[in-house]
Amino acid sequence: MKIIDISQEVFGCAVYPGDPKPEKKTMMQISEGAVCNLSAFSMCAHNGTHVDAPLHFIDGGKSIDRVALDRFIGYAYVAAHEGDILAADAERILEKAAESDPRAAERILVKGRAVVTAEAARVFAEKKIKLFGNESQTVGPENAPMEVHLIMLGAEIVLLEGIRLADAEEGVYLLHAAPLNLGGAEGAPCRATLASPD
Repeated sequence: MKIIDISQEVFGCAVYPGDPKPEKKTMMQISEGAVCNLSAFSMCAHNGTHVDAPLHFIDGGKSIDRVALDRFIGYAYVAAHEGDILAADAERILEKAAESDPRAAERILVKGRAVVTAEAARVFAEKKIKLFGNESQTVGPENAPMEVHLIMLGAEIVLLEGIRLADAEEGVYLLHAAPLNLGGAEGAPCRATLASPD
């Protein structure tokens, strides 16, 4: 089985403008006489490859530890797209996914410099997909992400942001993108992978 890592390395990852960067601190080193090597780190829940829970934009929405794990793990469809994703594009992506494997249409990953528009977000919400992933650090326009987040998170679609799909061709995969179990948090980093389904 071929496994593709679609995550960013944390300490060198892309960071959404204004968010703090991940920082690593060496606490103990064997080379300095310590019994072991030990690191501590701090980071924003939305650095690098991460998932958004409804609580990110909806006060009182589900926190990441309350989102069902089946949303993060299962069949997914990788679709290539550049530029704005309009309603017709969203419909086309979902149709291709369903034709390839109906189970894959529940989780859509978009490869390329793509921006989800509000009209596309409504299509994904109406179709009740479980997860949407993209390579940008945010779903929707970077300078105005709120509307798209409200539509998709309001439909309890998990948003998997900051993935890297250069090594993934269009098609069906098994996705594993379970987040860290951060109680009460609005999002969490994850190690996202794709595997061939056969």
